[in-house]
Amino acid sequence: MQDAGQTASQDPQSAPGDEIVITGIRASLGRAIDIKRNSAGVVDAISAEDIGKFPDTNLAESLQRVTGVSISRANGEGSQVAVRGFSGGFNLVTLNGRQLPATSIDTSTGNAFATGTGRSFDFQNLASEGVATLEVYKTGRANIPSGGIGAAINVVTRRPLSSSESGLSGSIGAKGLYDSSVEKAEGDLSKITPELSGLINYKNPNETFGVNVFGSYQLRESASVQSNPNYWNIVPLADFLNTAGAYIRPTTVITNRPTTEYVQIPNDSRYQFSENRRERLNGQANIQFKPSDRFEISIDGMYARNKLSEERSEQTNWFQRPFTEVTFDDNKQMQSAVILAESIQADKGYEQQRFATKTELYSVGGNVKWDFTDNLRLTLDANHAKSKTNPDNANGTSATTISIGAPVRSSHKVDFTTGFPQQSETINDCTATNGGRGGNCNNTLDIADLGSQVARKITSTQEARINQFGGDVAWDLGGGSKFNVGGNYIDANMRSTTVNTIQTLGDWGITDTGRVAELAGDLVDTFCLTCKFDKYDPKSTGSSLVAFRANAVDLLNVFEPYYAGRGNAVSPSPSSDDTVGEKTWAAYGQITWAGELGGRRANALIGARYEKTRVKSIGIQSVPSGIRWSQDNDFAVDGGPPSGAVTVKASYDNLLPSLDFNIEPIDNVMARASFSRTLARPDYGNLFASVSAGAPNRPTALGAAPAGATRQDPALLPLVSDNFDVSLEWYYKPTSFVSVGFFNKDVRNFIGNQVTSGNLFGLRDPGSGAAGSRSGTALAYLQANGLPLSDINLFSYTALLTQNNGNQAAASAAFQNNIDPATGGLRTQFVVDLANAVDIVADPNDPLFEFAISGPVNNREGNIHGFEVAWTNFFGQTGFGFAVSYTKVNGDVNVDPYADPNVNIFALTGLGDSANLTGIYDKNGLSARVSYNWRDKYLSGTNQGGNRNPLFTAAFGTLDASISYDIAQSFSISLEAVNLTSEPFRQYARTETNLVYVQELKPRFYLGARYRF
Repeated sequence: MQDAGQTASQDPQSAPGDEIVITGIRASLGRAIDIKRNSAGVVDAISAEDIGKFPDTNLAESLQRVTGVSISRANGEGSQVAVRGFSGGFNLVTLNGRQLPATSIDTSTGNAFATGTGRSFDFQNLASEGVATLEVYKTGRANIPSGGIGAAINVVTRRPLSSSESGLSGSIGAKGLYDSSVEKAEGDLSKITPELSGLINYKNPNETFGVNVFGSYQLRESASVQSNPNYWNIVPLADFLNTAGAYIRPTTVITNRPTTEYVQIPNDSRYQFSENRRERLNGQANIQFKPSDRFEISIDGMYARNKLSEERSEQTNWFQRPFTEVTFDDNKQMQSAVILAESIQADKGYEQQRFATKTELYSVGGNVKWDFTDNLRLTLDANHAKSKTNPDNANGTSATTISIGAPVRSSHKVDFTTGFPQQSETINDCTATNGGRGGNCNNTLDIADLGSQVARKITSTQEARINQFGGDVAWDLGGGSKFNVGGNYIDANMRSTTVNTIQTLGDWGITDTGRVAELAGDLVDTFCLTCKFDKYDPKSTGSSLVAFRANAVDLLNVFEPYYAGRGNAVSPSPSSDDTVGEKTWAAYGQITWAGELGGRRANALIGARYEKTRVKSIGIQSVPSGIRWSQDNDFAVDGGPPSGAVTVKASYDNLLPSLDFNIEPIDNVMARASFSRTLARPDYGNLFASVSAGAPNRPTALGAAPAGATRQDPALLPLVSDNFDVSLEWYYKPTSFVSVGFFNKDVRNFIGNQVTSGNLFGLRDPGSGAAGSRSGTALAYLQANGLPLSDINLFSYTALLTQNNGNQAAASAAFQNNIDPATGGLRTQFVVDLANAVDIVADPNDPLFEFAISGPVNNREGNIHGFEVAWTNFFGQTGFGFAVSYTKVNGDVNVDPYADPNVNIFALTGLGDSANLTGIYDKNGLSARVSYNWRDKYLSGTNQGGNRNPLFTAAFGTLDASISYDIAQSFSISLEAVNLTSEPFRQYARTETNLVYVQELKPRFYLGARYRF
């Protein structure tokens, strides 16, 4: 008797009467090929090799093997998918044909202020062992819910009555996961984490009742080292070359003097080390009752819980400016400063961060099928599903950050010529000679040199809920033809909240050197962060080899009450509470025709879907009360009381026709042509009614980029795409085929991210430098007296004016009396005391603050087109085979990396080529596979920061391998490896030199066993 999941077919090269039983990888590919061949439109699929044995440990990593599908990763693990260049929320994900809610608060690149706004489904939430098939519909159909321009991806779970065996059957599997990124002592197996799964299926002998239950548990621990410079400023050349400005002095040595209109200047050099933990729990249950051939009821439920946590430590050198040395690259469009040096007593930063979220997803549904006549079937379906991502830190936050630092750096040099920051530095930790900045004067960077700065608590949640109901009447016309008419109703609701607080500890000036050792010395470890890099070389020496590590929540538990007792209260930042509701009514009609044209087998699928969607957006937020300037480059937006709810309503409707046609012009050759209209709705975050305002990162008067703000539009229309596909497929022998296809998408209502300048909430700018304001008077004083235009000097004089009620004579006298003759700068203790005594809050003499307000707009149209080729082949009965595919995507929605920083950028994110190559061996119970999956560079974001920078993700290729052996018919062992080449993940801005984020990744290995019964 054949096992479930096995198929028997006749190989044309075998002798008559020889039955070839196909199992394993080849059986899985065979079923996927059958789905592709027999579908009306362009459909690809991945099928499980057997019960509980999906081809990959991660569903996203399986999907990247589908032609035209590529993935994005979180900590090296497949997370979200892009299809034909359309990423994330441009694709619809359904579970057994029902739309799935999605929530995620993505802090994977260290974004502590991440909020839940998207629709993109995270495939990390689902265990692969519980899935029977993944179906990727690349062309639209009238009976499929809208929401996917790239594709509609249907996750199909196992149904009990679909089992080939009656009675009790199933499988149990166990794996040990070894992630090589986690540091372990030799022989230590404690870091091998478990993965357990099991599926039990029961079908009665009469095949009228069936039930199955699936469960899975997985724990993964990993680590990574990263570099994440705090973005690049786009500076007009004239401003940079101004020797009285913020960047250089007449003595600054400039190599390869720039000539381009704008230059790019980094803010800092920064390294991070993270330890991550992911714990996933999945469960499914299905009941089917089929008392007769005419009537069937099914009830199913699914639960998934995914807990993510990360402890992250930073090592940062912030440029104080002016520079003593600057070297530029040779880029002819926009030159970048690739070597920078300064000699200013300044801080080294060691922020500690802890992120933790818990996502829970459940879905409960029922389905009834009733053949009330011989050729009429009624299908009714209802489903309720909810996903919620909550904070999971011990203190109730999604992110807790503690800034600590050492004010002991006396010089600093960074080299970006390799595209990776390589820094060198000297320190002076002797209070007597470093301007009173602090330190224990042992000429060694250690915990005694540390002081505290600022603590933040970020609490973000996202909840999405979907209720959906549908009905369909099918009229069987005979000969494989039928007519369907139906409709459905989807009520979707998403809520996102954010509450943040900030507490000044020893403040940004680190006025409490030694306090970290005194209060939390047993909580802080000293280690070498830069030593953990492998593929990249920071070339660290001396104090650059020293970093500090602690749990941010543990530190906060010590620091918060101590500094609150000293009068440093916890202050709220502006909060937000946004809800977006969408109610969609849809009706459709679809006719399926099967017949012959010219004596050749042909099929057509013709349909139309009409949808009406109503949107209701409710925003509740606190109204900022002012911008507070508390120290040289330390600004904050003060939160105010919550405002009343702002409600915005909108609606739109769409007619979505579709036509699929295929014909077999010659035996085993299938020709297809398809037209469809599909849509994708904006991310929920684009539909919020609330407005947010950020703080500047240094005074406007000294060339700071405009502070960012966001204002959304609940009346945005969905993207609508008219799609045309044509393909030719040759199925020249079982489990072997070759195909080539062309696709074209004309998309309107593209959402551009428009940045405009303007004021919000009447907030004024305390650091503008405008004439008549305190900062303007301070700027004029510094210029008139030939004093450095530094953040410290400008703040100090402005604070003195504030302290002396605008008396310039008193302010000037105090400023001059506190200049240190030895350094020519202000005495450190004076600056610290002044910052502690005075916060500068804007008054009516300050101008309105001009924010760079970013907001979505339906202002673009675009064309995306390309071609796909795929070839799967097995070499007779040798067991060897291969699968290869390549997708080329082009369009008129690309970005100019050297675009004017004052002009909004429009481009489609996610657009890029992809390819995969898999070598296969499958014979005599031994299955092996080696796969290389590649995604070309693609645009990840636009209009980043105040300079409208693009964000690119570099090309990424990963080599994976797996092997399994059937020791017996019911028992097998397996070994799998992911990312054998340790490919790093890298993002950059306008050029590859302008590094934004890089993460080194290491291989992970799974050793498993599976028992089938």
